[in-house]
Amino acid sequence: MRHGRPSRHPWPGWLGPRTLQHVMAGVRAVTGPATGTAAMGLVAGVAMAQSGLPMAVLLPMSLLVYASSSQLACLPLMASQAPLWLVVATAAVLNLRFVVFSAEWSRYFHHLARPQRVALSYFAGDPIYALFTQRHPVPGTTARQRRREVAFYLGLALSNWAVWQLSSGVGLVLADQLPGAHSLRFVAILALLTLTLPMVKDRPTRVAAFTACAVALPAQALPRGLPVLVTMLAAMAAGLLAEHRHPRRHAR
Repeated sequence: MRHGRPSRHPWPGWLGPRTLQHVMAGVRAVTGPATGTAAMGLVAGVAMAQSGLPMAVLLPMSLLVYASSSQLACLPLMASQAPLWLVVATAAVLNLRFVVFSAEWSRYFHHLARPQRVALSYFAGDPIYALFTQRHPVPGTTARQRRREVAFYLGLALSNWAVWQLSSGVGLVLADQLPGAHSLRFVAILALLTLTLPMVKDRPTRVAAFTACAVALPAQALPRGLPVLVTMLAAMAAGLLAEHRHPRRHAR
C-alpha cells in the first residue's frame, strides 16, 4: 500500500526554532534511559577489548556497529574463528526484532524519501522505540505533526547514539580499569527496567510483559539468538490478543 509521495525536502530546511524544541524534547527524554545505553556500551567495549581481536578490527567495529546484543554474541564467535555464516546468522536472528520495529516505524516515516528512511533506521534502537511510541502512540496526520515526530526521533536517536559511541570507546580503551562486564550489564538491565516499568500501565501491555517473563526463562534452553526472538513473538501475540479484546484509547 502506498501512503503518498515521499517528501523531498532536506531536513535542515524545516528544522526551525519550533521544530528544534521537539529535538531538545527528545534529548531530554532519553537522558535517563541513556544510563542503560552507557552501561551496555561499556560492556561492549570491554568485551571487544577482551576478545583478542586486533585493534584494526575493533576500532571500526566500535565506530560502525551499533548493536549491543549482537556484538556481545558475535565477538566470541569471531574470536574463536567460527564460520562466517554462523556469525552472520547469529547477528541476523538477534536483530530480527528490528523487522517488527521497522513495520511500526514505517507508519510514522513513510512520507520521507528512501535515503532519509535508511539514515533514520541506522539510529533505531530498543529504548528509542519505547520512548518514541510512548510520546507518539498514533502517527501524525498533518505536516506539522510529522515534522515534530521526526524532530523528536532525531533528538532521541542522535543523543543515544552519541552516548553509545562514547561509552563503548571508553570501554575499549580502559577495559583493564573498569569493573567486570557482568556488573556493568546488571546496571544496564536496571536502567532498562526503569524505562520499561512506567510503560506497563494498561491491560494489553501488562499481558505482554507477563508473557515475556513467563517465556524468557524456559526459552534460554534454545540455541543462541532464539530466546530473544521467541520471547518477543510470544509477548507480541499475547499483547495483540489482549488489545483486540480490550482496545486502548489513544490521545495525541
